[in-house]
Amino acid sequence: MGKKGGFGGGIPGNMNNLMKQAQRMQRQMEEKQKELENKEWEASAGGGAVTVKVSGKKELTAVTLSPEVVDPDDIEMLQDLIIAAANEALKKMEEEQEGMMNSVAGGLGSTLGGFGF
Repeated sequence: MGKKGGFGGGIPGNMNNLMKQAQRMQRQMEEKQKELENKEWEASAGGGAVTVKVSGKKELTAVTLSPEVVDPDDIEMLQDLIIAAANEALKKMEEEQEGMMNSVAGGLGSTLGGFGF
């Protein structure tokens, strides 16, 4: 008689190892996320006239203005500088978060044997 079932040998063990690695990766990602939430990024605009800080929770936490940039006759320039600095700080934060998460998830592709998951 032929063998029943279409899978031979070590598949259950491989699945178990895959599940353990996925759980380990999830724990690492959660740890990195907590670490990133407590970090701040800073960026400036206008040659340092406007500086902002953002948190890993994507919250603006500080705005510092040089006195010379505060011109009541040119509020639009100040607004533009604040937006530019905030966007740059958020960009830095997102790039670091993405890099950190990619480093944690980097080994998953080889574990899955090259499948495009």
